Amino acid sequence: MRYLSTRGGAPAVHFDDAILAGLAPDGGLYWPEHWPHLDIDDSWSALGYADVAARVIAPFTHGVIDPDAVARLAGEAYAGFRSPEVAPLTKLEDGWLLELFWGPTLSFKDYALQMVGRLLDHVLSERGEELTIIGATSGDTGSAAIEALRGVASMRVVVLHPEGRVSDVQRRQMTTVLDDNVRNVAIAGTFDDCQDIVKALLTDTTLPIPVSAVNSINFARIASQAAYYVWASLRVGGEIAVAVPSGNFGNALSAYVARSMGVPISHIVVGTNVNRGLSDFLQSGRLEMREVVPTIAPAMDIQIPSNLERLLFDMVERDPIALRGLMEEYRASGVLQVPAATIGMFQGLFSSAWMTDDAASAAIADLHSRGGPIVDPHTAIGWAAGITRHRNPAAPLVVVSTAHPAKFPDAVEAAVGERPALPDDLADLMTRDERVDHLPPSEDAVRAYLLDLD
Repeated sequence: MRYLSTRGGAPAVHFDDAILAGLAPDGGLYWPEHWPHLDIDDSWSALGYADVAARVIAPFTHGVIDPDAVARLAGEAYAGFRSPEVAPLTKLEDGWLLELFWGPTLSFKDYALQMVGRLLDHVLSERGEELTIIGATSGDTGSAAIEALRGVASMRVVVLHPEGRVSDVQRRQMTTVLDDNVRNVAIAGTFDDCQDIVKALLTDTTLPIPVSAVNSINFARIASQAAYYVWASLRVGGEIAVAVPSGNFGNALSAYVARSMGVPISHIVVGTNVNRGLSDFLQSGRLEMREVVPTIAPAMDIQIPSNLERLLFDMVERDPIALRGLMEEYRASGVLQVPAATIGMFQGLFSSAWMTDDAASAAIADLHSRGGPIVDPHTAIGWAAGITRHRNPAAPLVVVSTAHPAKFPDAVEAAVGERPALPDDLADLMTRDERVDHLPPSEDAVRAYLLDLD
């Protein structure tokens, strides 16, 4: 299995080089040369989550990591999750809730990053190399990456988050980890500023230290997340539609990957908050640069979804010249527009909706009033978008619950009058010591910071 850069200016590479680089040298994103097909039969229904994940991920590592090693790594990755099912499904009045908050940091990001950390460490150990991981987070990726990589000798992890734009719980899950190989940086800007800095550093050929990323620009994240859509189809029993709250578009894109591998997913509904660039694009094919607005669903406070480039690559039939033209147009004018016929071909699979904070709060209360669980604002947006845009009653709707409600206690309490509690092992989180550095939204400042660490 080889991986292509979406922009066509870098040679194809194998899985190990793709995940160690994160971003291709030409600034593109790595994408599989072809889609492996999953031969799912009745025997899959008896598998536990780790075994399903190993079978989904192994084809992408073909020729680099042995399937038995992938299975071992998956077994280790999911052994410590709080639920024995790892990713339980709860029946709702109008579908199912896929609970992806049973990992160590109470976020869906754990389901990929616990695996990605082990894959990276496996490759680095085989090569006898070390790596600095630099990541941008709108809240949950950072803590999940830190938890996956803390104490790992082969890697240092530096996480940038937008100062004052993540919840207190999200921030403390990052800044209270004091391991020697972990550094947190509060950037005086937005998530998009953090993401731009990371992308620039990943393609900086003058940087004298090897760097990579573990946010969803790293394909290992996408492959690992595809596993829980396979799991959901197996547990529900056949064809499903999925509703996914989305910021950087990695989670919804993983559903697209699972479908491309043969999983019966009829429809992918994408929900966003008022930072609705992604939602507008899926409706019209037009993406505009806008200011990021802080909301009660901060992991979705993103106007430039990085993973959209991978979908665009498929939209233009994997023509890197056409893709580069779109990206150059976007950088020059702040507007990207794909032809109506092109977006039309994908609107049968994708639909979208966006919501204000008031609508998200009302959705939390509405779901709970119908006998459903108390959910966080991101999940509520996904659920409300799903029941609004779900087209095929024959395909049960699976709503992806991306975070534990206790990660956003103020928003949840305002919606339902009840403050969700953290699990016992995190009960003292708000009193733990913090360690965080502060920098301006400057590529030069972060580069100098990285070099000072050495």
